[in-house]
Amino acid sequence: MSKRRLGSVRPPKRCRSDMDNTSTSDIVIINGNSHPDLANMVAERMGLKNGGCSVFHKSNRETIVEISDSVRGKDIYIIQTGTKDANNNIMELLIMAYACKTSSARSIVGVIPYLPYSKQCKMRKRGCIVSKLLAKMMCTSGLTHIITMDLHQKEIQGFFDIPVDNLRASPFLLQYIQESIPDYRNSVIVARNPGVAKKANSYAERLRLGLAVIHGEQKEAESDEVDGRYSPPPTRNSTPQHAPSSSRQRTTSVSVGVPEHPVKVKPPLTIVGDVNGRIAIMVDDLIDDVESFVAAAEMLKDNGACRIYVLATHGLLSSDAPRLLEESVIDEVVVTNTIPHEIQKLQCNKIKTIDISILIAEAIRRIHNKESMSYLFRNVTLED
Repeated sequence: MSKRRLGSVRPPKRCRSDMDNTSTSDIVIINGNSHPDLANMVAERMGLKNGGCSVFHKSNRETIVEISDSVRGKDIYIIQTGTKDANNNIMELLIMAYACKTSSARSIVGVIPYLPYSKQCKMRKRGCIVSKLLAKMMCTSGLTHIITMDLHQKEIQGFFDIPVDNLRASPFLLQYIQESIPDYRNSVIVARNPGVAKKANSYAERLRLGLAVIHGEQKEAESDEVDGRYSPPPTRNSTPQHAPSSSRQRTTSVSVGVPEHPVKVKPPLTIVGDVNGRIAIMVDDLIDDVESFVAAAEMLKDNGACRIYVLATHGLLSSDAPRLLEESVIDEVVVTNTIPHEIQKLQCNKIKTIDISILIAEAIRRIHNKESMSYLFRNVTLED
């Protein structure tokens, strides 16, 4: 006779996939107007419905946010990237985050594939470090976590008082090179200026390809206009008169006051490395103004490169960039969909897109389930 009591029979366990492990009852995905297509793709990959949030502008350009669903005690993920309308994108993100904060959301995670103002992370003349200001505004608005991708400088993560996960798109770009570029073994990775050399070297080492660096390219520099800081100091003898004679013999004095900084003269464009008869692949984190890419491509073509590719994570492609690319010697421009560029693709047939929504969806799933993020950073170097 069985001694098992009523109610002691355990129901059979149901096997579930990784994406099914995400508890959908307490997670809400909302988005602004910057990239709704990416938000819908992420939600679809996670098996979720995009949350009810409408963001619109009044006639005086003020931003209004209305969240129709309850967010009390839930984990909110706001997908809002940076575009050419960066200021509106930022204000929409801040207002959505503050609306969730005042509605008693448990956590508010900002998913910002391209962080606006990330290039303004250094002090220039009488300006300021805008990335630091933006980080303070995001933390104050109520964001508790940031997910972004390929920051212009990795040190920007230190500006935030909240955790920042800086995802990498390099695995997607490396896979594209191996699968979509014919005879990629005959390629050479090109850095269009010495500042990108470390990133290009990281790609070259993992693909076991050669490396070339273009030296002498005119970088975007601060203007040399004359203002009050260029007024010379008064001329005076810098050697103390009361110093001992033996000490004065070992001290070099400057008789004209503070020495003037020598003028930095950039050398003409030169290529360090062999590209003759090879496929040139330029890599970078952002493509915005393409004049420097076009000039570098022309020089590569003059030095014998047979085909020229440009690969980058963020394709901002401002102003007349599509027209310049269409008329240039560049054969193909490959970017991810961190920034919407469907209009630019209509103007230039050379632009190709890589979908990275699966990476963002997996990052959201791991953060929500409190799993380790190490898997998403395997084989990733500091130079990526």
